[in-house]
Amino acid sequence: MIEIAVSTSQTYALRYLAVDFNGTLAFDGVLPDNVRIQMQKLADHLEVFVLTSDTFGTAEQQLQDSPFQLHVIPKQDQPAYKRQFVQKLGAEKTAAIGNGVNDHLMLETAALGVSVIGGEGAASLALKYADIICNDISDALELFLQPK
Repeated sequence: MIEIAVSTSQTYALRYLAVDFNGTLAFDGVLPDNVRIQMQKLADHLEVFVLTSDTFGTAEQQLQDSPFQLHVIPKQDQPAYKRQFVQKLGAEKTAAIGNGVNDHLMLETAALGVSVIGGEGAASLALKYADIICNDISDALELFLQPK
């Protein structure tokens, strides 16, 4: 569990992290080494779920031997699927990270939604529904690794 104080009046007690793969964690289907290291450290404190339609077909290989739970999701109605996934975990104890239009309902539903701009940019809907916006995934993960 991680406690994060976003403001003087709002503290989140988080147990889960739902994160998008392509465009958020990975660039062109490849997970950078520094992101892998940050995610492995984060898995000591949160149960991490990686959600993807696996556009490049690389997610399983990129995440092999990792402590993350990979969920390859249907290509149709991805926003609703991701929202329902967060609801099943318990939205009040779940953080979400994403950058795409298919992430906006997940970001809205999670107790703490973080959108990343990154090298592929970010959809305006993801930015609209996020509680926090970061320049890249490393900055977003650092929020959880250094919660104070």
